[in-house]
Amino acid sequence: MSEEESLIAFENIPIRRHFDDATETWYFSIIDVVAVLTESSNPRDYWFKMKVRVKSEDGFQLSTNCRQLKLKSSDGKKYATDCANVQGLLRIIQSIPSPKAEPFKQWLAKVGYERIQDMTDPVRSLDRARDYWQQHGRSEKWIQQRMMGQETRNNKGSCSGSEDCGVDRA
Repeated sequence: MSEEESLIAFENIPIRRHFDDATETWYFSIIDVVAVLTESSNPRDYWFKMKVRVKSEDGFQLSTNCRQLKLKSSDGKKYATDCANVQGLLRIIQSIPSPKAEPFKQWLAKVGYERIQDMTDPVRSLDRARDYWQQHGRSEKWIQQRMMGQETRNNKGSCSGSEDCGVDRA
C-alpha cells in the first residue's frame, strides 16, 4: 500500500485513508470510523440511516462533507467509499450518539472554547503555543526564537517604501 493510501488504527481497528497530493489533505473512510465508534454490525447501514436522521432533525446533509474515493476493501478490490477530511469527519462524529464518540465531542468543545477565548484575548493563544512547545520538549531559547521569527514575519509587510523601517541605507 502506498503512502497516499494507508491504514491507521484506532483502538487497534484499521481505518482506511487516502492522501490527496493536490490539496495535501488526508481523507478517511467514514464507514470505518462509524464502525469503530458505534460498534455496529452493519456500519454502512448505520451511516445511511444517520445521514437520513441528521437531515430530518437538523436539516443538514452530512454527505456534503464527503467525497467518494476508491479505497481497497477487505477482498482486495477497490470500491467507491464515502470519505471525509478531518474537519468533515469531526462534524460527522458530532452526530454519532455513542459513548465512544463522547471523548471527541468533549475535546471539540474544549478546543472551540479555547479558540473563542483566543479571539477575545490573543495573548492567550501565544501562552498556549508556548505551553505546547514546552510540552514537546522545546528549549526556552528555541521558543523565544520562534516567537521572534513570527513577530518579524508579521511586521515585515507593514513598512512601505517611503518609510525608514529601521534599515540603514548607507
